[in-house]
Amino acid sequence: MSHHEIHRSHRIGWLRAAVLGANDGIVSTASLIIGVAAAQSAHTDIMLAGIAGLVAGAMSMAAGEYVSVSSQSDTEKADLELERKSLNDDYEFELKELASIYEERGLDTNLAKQVAEKLMAYDALGSHARDELGLVESVRARPIQAALFSAGTFTIGAALPLLVAWKIPDFLLIPVVAVSSLVFLAALGGFAARAGGAAISIGAIRVTFWGALAMSLTAVVGRLFGVAI
Repeated sequence: MSHHEIHRSHRIGWLRAAVLGANDGIVSTASLIIGVAAAQSAHTDIMLAGIAGLVAGAMSMAAGEYVSVSSQSDTEKADLELERKSLNDDYEFELKELASIYEERGLDTNLAKQVAEKLMAYDALGSHARDELGLVESVRARPIQAALFSAGTFTIGAALPLLVAWKIPDFLLIPVVAVSSLVFLAALGGFAARAGGAAISIGAIRVTFWGALAMSLTAVVGRLFGVAI
């Protein structure tokens, strides 16, 4: 009986950026709102702080993701260029190198050499990129994609506690924002785990734990210092 395997590794690039952005948006904005509210600030000041945090955070996430993933992309390109030069300068050495990799993976010497010859005849650089450098097209660095996903999901995540804070009176603001944000985080963790093929409960628990810790610490700081932070 045949079956179709559903692989999820091709989602790594955008899923990591999207989950990071949404998680940071919820946690940082909810923590900021709770910290400012704990300092006995006016409702308008709380909302202003939250909106400023949303805008600054989204831009920071976009810039940070673009710069960091661009650095990864630059390294990948440099490695590929070095490999291309090596193929041009000493093809036979690169052939032996690839064959030795296949031997280490269990093929006998003759078969490893035959496989290396066939693959290099078809796509020498691609073969070395995949089997020597570990660069697979589905998980290659994509700076613009990472920046857009991260900034977009940060904005969505940050908007959730902001909307809650906007509708809730001051005396209920801290507990309602905290509880609703934990619910949002649990849903995000479950979705991310499901998309990645992991257990939903584990994903929800780990995201919720760190979110609760961040909000608790920020509330303590706001209460102790009595200033908007």
